[in-house]
Amino acid sequence: MTTPRFLAALLLAGASVGASAQDAEAPLAPPIHVAGGASDPAAVKRVQQYLTATWKYKAKRLSRADVDALLAKPDSVIFIDLRTPAEFIQFGSFPVFLSVQNQDLEKQLAWLPRDRQIVTVSNHSQRAGAAADLLASRGFNVAGATGAEEYEVEGGTAVAHLLPRAPRVADAASQPRS
Repeated sequence: MTTPRFLAALLLAGASVGASAQDAEAPLAPPIHVAGGASDPAAVKRVQQYLTATWKYKAKRLSRADVDALLAKPDSVIFIDLRTPAEFIQFGSFPVFLSVQNQDLEKQLAWLPRDRQIVTVSNHSQRAGAAADLLASRGFNVAGATGAEEYEVEGGTAVAHLLPRAPRVADAASQPRS
């Protein structure tokens, strides 16, 4: 697993990080995910409930248009995905993201880039909102918070879905003969 320290070192050295460095070998799935996303009426209803709920964070809740504008400048933005690997495999994530699970965020602050705008990501932007407030209180340049599902329901197309790796098939030549 790639550590945030390593990823931060890459960013400080001027590298770009696309998709998740730890899942770089995973193939991309089609843009709309079968288990959720814009084509799933249950997902649309669930996201609409979050979008109409009162926003209780200081950070801006980013719309699809806001996110697309930030994605147009990949050298100046980093998306910090706070979800578990299973969640971003299920719901997808944005290009130029670091995977830092929510419970590890405070421990990883020293390794996060300060020279880029930060967008925090969760499924419905609630964890992302809390994390964005934390980062802003620590002096980071926070653009706002978004949810991957919210973005897709609003018509966004930049979320990449990773397919889980296929199980490895044992090499037939290495199997013992009976």
